[in-house]
Amino acid sequence: MLNHPTYDKLTRLKLFGMARAFAEQSALDLDHLGFEERLGLLVEHEMSERDGKALALRLQRAKLKPNTAAEDTDYRHARGLDKALYQRLLAGLWLSEKQNVLLTGPTGVGKTWLACALAHQACRMGRSAYYVRLPRLLDELSIGRADGRYMKLLKQLARIDVLVIDDWGLAVLDDAHRRDLLEVLDDRHGSRSTIVTSQLPIEHWHAAIGDATLADAILDRLVHNAHQLNLKGDSLRKKRANLTSSPRPE
Repeated sequence: MLNHPTYDKLTRLKLFGMARAFAEQSALDLDHLGFEERLGLLVEHEMSERDGKALALRLQRAKLKPNTAAEDTDYRHARGLDKALYQRLLAGLWLSEKQNVLLTGPTGVGKTWLACALAHQACRMGRSAYYVRLPRLLDELSIGRADGRYMKLLKQLARIDVLVIDDWGLAVLDDAHRRDLLEVLDDRHGSRSTIVTSQLPIEHWHAAIGDATLADAILDRLVHNAHQLNLKGDSLRKKRANLTSSPRPE
């Protein structure tokens, strides 16, 4: 560790990136660089380190599925993925325009992975994200209503830039669930973006919600300003497992 008053002061000021860069500069011959250039390198190092820590914190809070970086997207398998649309979404304009993304298709085609990849990319762009399965979200809101945290939870959900709701349509909704969904989506409509994954085709969502009036209100806030990625094909999990059946013993 460098023993230098400037290094110690930078550390005390919690400018750890600058301190490390200063130590690296002290070990090199940088006399050919001017003061502004050397200072610029220190500031750049500090900014890079802070940005990295902030991203790590956003990803930790997002609770996304692991290993969902967009650059690892699998384009090899035929599953109906609109590559052009997906790559436009990765560019992030839909976030600025407060639009939604709906991913539908059978189980195992990568809906959850793609949803988390989009949220991961949003985190890289400085936005907050949060992943939750719909049944768990509804359970959390039900518990929150009972223990007095309901309004706090709604406010927290309303502030998240990208809310990923997985497994839409799998659970049977009661009236309280429908009203909770409407509250969440109404708070977010026009101000934040929501990603939804479902095995059900979008045209079946209205019936799955159960109440025609509330279904109209919920889908109006979710579907009409949304990009749609409709996937198809066999399960990628099954393909990757590369399982072979062995004959049963007689």
